[in-house]
Amino acid sequence: MIILDTDHVTVLQFPKNPRCEALVDRLDNAREDVVLSVITVEEQLRGWLAKINQAKLPEEQIHPYERLEYLIGFYSQWRIQPYDGLIVGEFKNLKRQKINIGTQDLKIASIALSNNALLLSANLKDFEKVPGLRVENWLE
Repeated sequence: MIILDTDHVTVLQFPKNPRCEALVDRLDNAREDVVLSVITVEEQLRGWLAKINQAKLPEEQIHPYERLEYLIGFYSQWRIQPYDGLIVGEFKNLKRQKINIGTQDLKIASIALSNNALLLSANLKDFEKVPGLRVENWLE
């Protein structure tokens, strides 16, 4: 299984980006299921919901609502890996190890570890701190 971090998912959301085509080619040639984490879904939805709430004028909400609608359609085409009891156990284990990365990244790492998955992320600096996590950057 391959899990895409938010940075890789964002590239896929912009098909005209040259990195998108290269990433799609690599994913198409991968012989594993490619999935997203529910944490990535949360991060992106939370961002656009915040922009909607921050808009002072109704007109300023148009673009954020368009992006929110787009994301709902985009995510409906993917299998989403959950954050469940097994993941919480892995998350708590990583927290006890005092791994110095952000909470959301620690949750994504927990999902990848619990599923023995390869995580694709451009954030190698942080994710390489997680023992046993397989992580690669396919955007380079």
